[in-house]
This record gives sequence, C-alpha cells and structure tokens, in this order.
Amino acid sequence: MNTHLLHQIALTLVPNIGAVQARILVDHFGEAPAVFKAKKSSLELLEGIGTVRAQSIKAFSGFKKAEEEIAFIDKYHITPLFLTDTLYPQRLLNCYDPPVMLYYRGKANLNASKIIAVVGTRSKTEYGKHLTEKLVADLEDQQILVVSGLALGIDAAAHKAALKHKLPTVAVMAHGLDKIYPSDNTALAKEILKENGGLLTEFRSKTKPDKHHFPSRNRIVAGMCDAAVVIETDIKGGSMITAELAAGYNRDVFAFPGRTTDNKSAGCHALIKNNKAILLTGAADIVDMLGWTEKKVTPVTRQKELFIQLNHEEKMIVDVLTQNNTVSIDQLREKTCLSASILAASILSLELQNVVSALPGKRYQLL
Repeated sequence: MNTHLLHQIALTLVPNIGAVQARILVDHFGEAPAVFKAKKSSLELLEGIGTVRAQSIKAFSGFKKAEEEIAFIDKYHITPLFLTDTLYPQRLLNCYDPPVMLYYRGKANLNASKIIAVVGTRSKTEYGKHLTEKLVADLEDQQILVVSGLALGIDAAAHKAALKHKLPTVAVMAHGLDKIYPSDNTALAKEILKENGGLLTEFRSKTKPDKHHFPSRNRIVAGMCDAAVVIETDIKGGSMITAELAAGYNRDVFAFPGRTTDNKSAGCHALIKNNKAILLTGAADIVDMLGWTEKKVTPVTRQKELFIQLNHEEKMIVDVLTQNNTVSIDQLREKTCLSASILAASILSLELQNVVSALPGKRYQLL
C-alpha cells in the first residue's frame, strides 16, 4: 500500500478540513503523512486550523475508505494528483482554494501552454452552437487545450468541436470517475478518452452528482484555464458562477453578446455591462488579448533598456517579460518568487519608467 497516497486521500476525508485548510496544512508540513503525525498542539497553532480542526485530524480513523479508493484507482488505471505533484494542474495553485486531490483519466496535458475554458447554457440555440464551433475551429492553429464541464448544451458542443479539430479536451466532472453524468454524454466521454483527452474530478468514486458539487467543479474549470469564454447563459446558472470564479482568480473572461431580447444571452450581457467580461467577437480577440501572436521586439526597445537603471527585483521582472510576449500577474509571482507587495511596487516603478505596460486582465508586456 502506498502510504503517501493513503494519507493524501485521507486528508480529503477529515471532517472540517476543506481545500483551503488542506493547503495550509500541506504548505506547513510538506506532505500528507506529516500532517497526521503532527502533534495536536502544533496543528492548533496554525492560522486557519485551530482546536476543532486539529482534533478532527487527530481523531480521524477513516483510512479504510482511503484504502478502498486506492483499490479503485489501481483497478481502473486512474492517476491520482496531489497538489504537490508535478502533473497537478499548476494554474490551480494560483487560486486560494485548489483541490487537495484530483483523480484523472486520460492523456491530455493538464499544464498545456494554452488553455481556455468554454462554458454556457445547457439549452443552447443554433446561434450558440455556431459560435462554439467557429471559436474552437478558429483556435485550431493555436493548439489549445479546451476545458469544459461535460454538461449538455454548450459544454458538449465545445468538447465535440475540439475533437473535430484534433484539439485535446478535458471534461471536469462533479462526481466520481465510476460514472458519467449526464448519461447522454457517455459516448462523448469515451470519445474524449479515445482521442487522448481526459476526464478530471476531485470527487472519489461512488460520489453522486449532487447539486452542491457543481460549484466545486466550476472552480476547477475556472482555475485551470488562461481564459474563460461564456457562450449563451441566462442571468443565473453554472456558467455565471464559473465566470465569477474565473474573474476572482484573475483569469481573463470573455463573453459573446447576443440579441438584447434573448434571455439566453442575458448573462453574457450582464458580465460585459458590469466589466466582468470582455466583449468577444471571435477567436482573434482572445489571441490578441492573451498575447498568443508573435511580436518582434524592435531594436529601439532593447536600446532604451540600456539607459535605465533597474534594481534587482525590476530586472527579474524584465527578464521574465523578455522571454514572453505577455505575462499575467500570477505568472510573474510564480516565476520571480517575489511577494505580492514587492511585485506590485516593482511593476508600478517599471510602468512609470515606460519599461512595462499593463494590459487588460492584469497582464503585462515590455514597451
């Protein structure tokens, strides 16, 4: 029995320990077994844990369920992904509440260089279907990974369009990998696996697709992408939750407009109106906004840098931007390891010196 995996799964079973608390524990102790071996007094001292949660950890006795899950993983060749694993979707680590454990079937790279999430209503119109198919088709040359939720409607259309254009696609599910929901998309799920895509979930086997699991699923869709695209949604629903989460995670959010009288576009219009989404007219908007186009750096830019005195932190940021067309604030934090306050001050200094310019969605590029 893999004791590390046993304790990793067990950590997801401890009462009163959610994703945020689990990350606090792992960040402090380094690995799951160390969490369970820690003294209660050490656990209690951690901010966000306290006495009640510390007691829950020390009193935990549900390792049998973790053993059963390992048996399921082995039987169906599922890849468990703990948040410290290299194959874990690294973009999720920039979110405050990443799942401590994910279960994955498939071959698609969850850390692809370009990832978009496509979400929308379950009751799509021909207009929504056309927008979805055209968007994915026009992004074919970018070799993106398409992420969605395997729901009926726009989600399914996005997965199917990706398959049609030989793009990898990952379906994030709100239940265990022992079933497919909705059952109407069983054949689609099989096709995704056949074409080197993937099925991803944070829920153990035998977990039913209960209503309260879908917002948790949506946060994974929102967090593991570079940008979220909303295609047809009413003012309420899962797509709006995904969009709000993506915006909260500092992801770029795009929304296609529709007719002003069409309720199925009311959510998109609200997102655009409230500056929570960028009005989308086509794939070119995404390519341009995310800096996926190749841009030549002129000699003037390089010459100008020679006459600017930069401190150590500013040089680190410029070095990262020199190697990339545009970089998000999360990527800068990850690559430079600077604190949020120092990073913000350094970026402001670079902007004032006309070295760096800010783009929508908290992205930056060299001038």
